[in-house]
Amino acid sequence: MSADVPITYSQEPELSAEDFQAILNSSTLGNARPAEDLARLDKMLRNADIVVTARDGGKLVGVSRAITDFAFCCYLSDLGVDVAYQHQGIGKCLIAETHKAAGPGCRLFLIAAPEAETYYPKIGMDHEPRCFSLPREG
Repeated sequence: MSADVPITYSQEPELSAEDFQAILNSSTLGNARPAEDLARLDKMLRNADIVVTARDGGKLVGVSRAITDFAFCCYLSDLGVDVAYQHQGIGKCLIAETHKAAGPGCRLFLIAAPEAETYYPKIGMDHEPRCFSLPREG
């Protein structure tokens, strides 16, 4: 982390697939995403409603990607922080910025990666055991 430059958070709807790929891989989220498929990553970004980034100077160190109706619910699909920058509150700030962008009437939901399950209660998120899913086709 740069000594004199604070982490800045911004909405970046035009984030490139290459930058998204890099942060997925540096955060270990790439193991659970199609990180090798730039066309699919680009489609994921272009169809997201909210993309929030964390930057240390110009360096991308975190990303949040969400889908929302801006009125009732917001699904935070991807939350990744470069492993070298973890444990500094960046993930918590990305979540807060995403929730803020979705609006005060929205409830934010996410599905935790198994290794991150204990993180979310520590930052004040409630565990919701009633989640269901259908598998991807392809």
